[in-house]
Amino acid sequence: MWQMIRNWFDPQELRSVGTTPDYRFSLANERTFLAWLRTGLALIAGGLAAAQFLPTLSLVHLREAIAVALLLLGGVVAIRAVDHWARTERAIRLGEELPASRFPAVLALTVGLGALSLVVAVLAGAIRG
Repeated sequence: MWQMIRNWFDPQELRSVGTTPDYRFSLANERTFLAWLRTGLALIAGGLAAAQFLPTLSLVHLREAIAVALLLLGGVVAIRAVDHWARTERAIRLGEELPASRFPAVLALTVGLGALSLVVAVLAGAIRG
């Protein structure tokens, strides 16, 4: 695990592996990384917005739970982004198959289930109120 984390911060280690690829591939990998990072930042911003601007909901501490879930998910997305970037860059340099990932599907399902849960909470509050 420490070697993996070290690879995130040591560009010389990454460059010592394999051969220098066509820069277009490395730049495409970097753009993908930045897109994932923007997604993580958006989730973090959503968590902060939920904590600050959502009114108190009908279920006790639901607002705080939403905020914490979004903040944690944003952090996980950011960490996953840098890990995927490093693994993909290494595969490109070695001429290997790019690493497969279930993370986009897991993230999409998590966001979808979270949205569905919020719809239920809002409708429950509307029915009570």
